[in-house]
Amino acid sequence: MDANRKTAYYVLMDVETKQAYSNFVLNHHIICGRPDSPAFVRELVYGVLENKYLLDYIIDTLVPTGTEKIKASDRTVLRMGIYQLKYMNSVPEYAAVNESVVLAKRFCRGREGFINAVLRSYIKDRLTISLPDRTEDEIRYLSVKYSYQPWIIELWMENYEPDFVEELLKAGNERPDTVIRLNWLKIMKDDLIKKLEEKHFHVEKGTICENALRIRGSGLLEGKLYKHGMFSVQDESSMLVSVMLDPKQGDTVMDVCAAPGGKTMAIAERMNNRGRIIASDIYKRKLTLIENEAKRLGVTIVETRPWDATKVDSSMIEQADRVLVDAPCTGLGVIRRKPEIKYKKRTSEMDSLPRKQLDILSASSKYVKPGGILVYSTCTINPYENQRVVSDFLRRNQNFSKIESVQLMPNVNHTDGFFICKMARDDSLITNPSTVK
Repeated sequence: MDANRKTAYYVLMDVETKQAYSNFVLNHHIICGRPDSPAFVRELVYGVLENKYLLDYIIDTLVPTGTEKIKASDRTVLRMGIYQLKYMNSVPEYAAVNESVVLAKRFCRGREGFINAVLRSYIKDRLTISLPDRTEDEIRYLSVKYSYQPWIIELWMENYEPDFVEELLKAGNERPDTVIRLNWLKIMKDDLIKKLEEKHFHVEKGTICENALRIRGSGLLEGKLYKHGMFSVQDESSMLVSVMLDPKQGDTVMDVCAAPGGKTMAIAERMNNRGRIIASDIYKRKLTLIENEAKRLGVTIVETRPWDATKVDSSMIEQADRVLVDAPCTGLGVIRRKPEIKYKKRTSEMDSLPRKQLDILSASSKYVKPGGILVYSTCTINPYENQRVVSDFLRRNQNFSKIESVQLMPNVNHTDGFFICKMARDDSLITNPSTVK
């Protein structure tokens, strides 16, 4: 059995049946399965995930009972086979079919004949398969073509022009660049570029943040440069959060939803490892991730603690020069990296997120000193979680004013989709009712 396809199958089944995040289980299974072509595995896994609805639509045209009646194991093998036939030109048709049948013999026993028949039907009939009629139902057409839950498309259609929405959907299916943040505490940019190029990586400077580098090459995280803390992997959109926070040496900074710690470390580096950072998260187990990153990067000013960010810590009121609220969100801005997000059904928990985000922002604002800075950020593209949360907060807290905000878009900025808003506390902004006539 081909180890590459077997590894891809395990990853896709974990995502399908255990709701696992693809990036985590992909790395796990590549390490455990040791496939001879990790690049092939990644292409197959992400290709199937990015096109899941389209692949299922094709299967529905070939199987009278439809995909919902097919077991997860059978459905996964069929998706893999059809993706190879439709998109992977380097894979001969016979190989795509034969290897799928081999997988079926192992994981779908008794169904290998069915798998073989469906794939051969696709080869015979694929030119006759067409997408839903766009003029009759544009949402369904876009949902099938780009493989998104309809509610996401409807949300974006409410806020953006149709052509822009289609560009955004398309960008979500593109493979993101690998971007790293150099660690100023250990190395300068030109020196890191030179060392990476000596290791045969292709390096380009970032377009938004001065300490960002875009990298092409394999084995980036296996070398000594990473293990010795010379850089971290972080998209430029995420880096921009620490840039807009603009922490100074000697500041006291609170990062209230800190895990896994990427922004916390970026803040520490910008402070030249001088000052105090209190990094908290509601999940105590996640604090270990922050502590391990601090050790790797040589950061010593971070204090971790478990804390529910919706609650106010009375001991920290007006103690922080700068506070970062990187709030939990729907994650619609990082679909390029976690395509499984596209298939999450809308839930009451999602609908209640803006309320939770506002509660966290309101509680965290109590920590800001007069004259201090408060930054709110999310990795989503949803005005209800972004602009409206900030608007509600500012209406209720007149001693804060907006300095600047930005909504980064994958199709415009070639980054993840991030919202960042920088606010300042100025108690003189509060109107004294006794002076109003």
